[in-house]
Amino acid sequence: MTPQDARRAVAAALTAIVPDADVDALDEGAPLRDELELDSLDFLSFVEQLSTRAQVRIDESDYPALATLGSSVAFVVERAA
Repeated sequence: MTPQDARRAVAAALTAIVPDADVDALDEGAPLRDELELDSLDFLSFVEQLSTRAQVRIDESDYPALATLGSSVAFVVERAA
C-alpha cells in the first residue's frame, strides 16, 4: 500500500468516527486523541475502521503506533506491505 493510499484509509477511518474532522488540517505529529477529542471508545472505533479499510490486523499492542496521523499512515504502509 502506498503512503497516499494509507493516508486515505486513515482519513476515511477518522471521518467515519468524527464526520466533521478536517483531516487535511491535522498536524502529522499531533496526538489524534487530543486533536479530535477522541475518547477511548472513539479510538477503538477508529482502530476497527482502519483495520477494515486498510485490510490489516491491528492488535492492542499496536495502538501506540496509531497515536498521530503520521504514525498511523506509517503503520498502515508497513503492515500492509
